[in-house]
Amino acid sequence: MDNFWEHFQNLTDAQSIISIGFYFLLIVVFAETGLFFGFFLPGDYLLFMSGLLCSTGRFNISIYTLVFSLMAAGILGNFTGYWFGYRTGPALFNKNNSLFFKKHYVAIAEEFFAKHGGMALVLGRFFPIIRTFAPIFAGVVKMDIKKFTIYNIIGSVTWVCTFTLAGFFLGRRYPQLKDYMEFIVIGLIIFTTIPLIFAFLKRKLHSG
Repeated sequence: MDNFWEHFQNLTDAQSIISIGFYFLLIVVFAETGLFFGFFLPGDYLLFMSGLLCSTGRFNISIYTLVFSLMAAGILGNFTGYWFGYRTGPALFNKNNSLFFKKHYVAIAEEFFAKHGGMALVLGRFFPIIRTFAPIFAGVVKMDIKKFTIYNIIGSVTWVCTFTLAGFFLGRRYPQLKDYMEFIVIGLIIFTTIPLIFAFLKRKLHSG
């Protein structure tokens, strides 16, 4: 248990994140918002942490560069996901389960997309798994590229600004937050995962 907690602290430690670097953040955002195997990546809390560390001066980059770079990574990630879904089409639903792919993830994203339409690309940014598979599913159904582009940009701007600027301004107001990163991460994971758990259970009940 002590070893697990030590590894978890290393994962959430500010110095560890900084040592990985700015480009790592961009890769994580790109992968999580467009590559089907990126659903497990911790986009939300890394956005928050990057803003928090930027506010304390421990992340040596301006908030403007940080925010606009993350937005660009999120937009490009969604375009990649759309292209992947457009190219694979219905074959995606016949793909076998593996370590990095689960059919029920696609089913949850499909239901979310069917319920919210194009806004799924905006709202889905705030939920793990949905933000990975929503753009892919938009490509599968061949959503109009102009509409997709608009929702893609709005979603990336909203998501990045919400978490990154929240971390930045809270870090300026309460510098001591950097000492409680483990609890912040746990809180963000719980906050963004609960709706998905309810959606999964709802599907199970309806299918049963």
